[in-house]
Amino acid sequence: MNKINKAVITGMAAVCLSSFTLHTAAVSAAKKETARSVEHVRLIESETLPYNTTYKGTTVGGLSGITYNPKINKWLIISDDRSDYNPARFYEAKVNYNANDFQNIQLVGVNSLKQQDGTDYLNRSQYNGETGGIVADPESIRFDPLNNSIWYTSEGDRSLGLNPFIRQATLDGSYLSELSINDTIKMDDQSEKGFRNNLALEGSTFSYDGQTFWTSMEGPLLQDDTIPTPESGALSRITQYDREGNVLAEYAYPIDAIPEEPGTEKNADNGVTEILSINDHELFVLERASVQADDGSYSNYVRVYKVDINEATDIKDMESIKKEDVKPLKKELVINLNTLGLDKVDNVEGMTFGKKLPNGNDSLVLVSDNNFNDTQVTQFIAFEVIPED
Repeated sequence: MNKINKAVITGMAAVCLSSFTLHTAAVSAAKKETARSVEHVRLIESETLPYNTTYKGTTVGGLSGITYNPKINKWLIISDDRSDYNPARFYEAKVNYNANDFQNIQLVGVNSLKQQDGTDYLNRSQYNGETGGIVADPESIRFDPLNNSIWYTSEGDRSLGLNPFIRQATLDGSYLSELSINDTIKMDDQSEKGFRNNLALEGSTFSYDGQTFWTSMEGPLLQDDTIPTPESGALSRITQYDREGNVLAEYAYPIDAIPEEPGTEKNADNGVTEILSINDHELFVLERASVQADDGSYSNYVRVYKVDINEATDIKDMESIKKEDVKPLKKELVINLNTLGLDKVDNVEGMTFGKKLPNGNDSLVLVSDNNFNDTQVTQFIAFEVIPED
């Protein structure tokens, strides 16, 4: 080997080693910062945005996902507007609270989510399946703990022939990449397999070390189970992907039965609206039930559970779990919002760990989706997280 080639190879090896070292350091830092334990939580306070809030020409509503980056002290909140009011978007905010009260929420930026070609997502009236472009139904948003990007999910739309998706974007919403979803989630032509409309990729979270990405289905897949009723719950799926889109593990999550009977010929549902990684084997799962009374009004029932993936059956290779002997995730109630004396419990869909409190404990913040409806509220709720001894 001549001296020039030897020098080139040595230099390349040094660059690779340096990159590996930086990546390893980032992973180690992520582990140190985000591995947590949770014994219980304490309500701090809540704060509500007015229904008619606008910001930079956009209607503020449908807030269905929230994420916080402690390194840059930045909050992002995603709207599930399918570009009906304004193009699909997320907001930057300052969420101001301390250990004792909630001061205010200040919107400080808004960014449109972009398709691969750099254009805005279409709304449903613009989409025809032939001219290019799709409709997004954004539900969950997460900062990537290992780089300067975000990930978000869309529920898809069976009526439009659109599967759910997971996409990576820059901090201004520009498209970077797409993570392949598990085939069991994708729709078929016979409506016997895949996601149910509006019960799809509602939740997501990075693992505590940033190496994997978890998603949750709001309701059961068509081939897995029937939807929850006041008499019985149902099994949905929580899935773990690596950063290349390979399914590492998947678990059945036991959704509660709907807690109250609806009015005569009225609607009621229950499902998973968000998840959040705690450590290498535990996650928070947010369940939200909505029950319509005889007069048409809705009551919401919101609970946060802690689940442990240890001992649950890995179902990643099961096309259907309907006839399988499956051990679901074990769950433990952490928060029942209906017992906290809040002025209103609404359609809570977003959840994130927030800033550290002065005593060193983590905070947890929830946000509700008002469905762009003046009878509902956009509410932020802050908690102190009390760790295990």
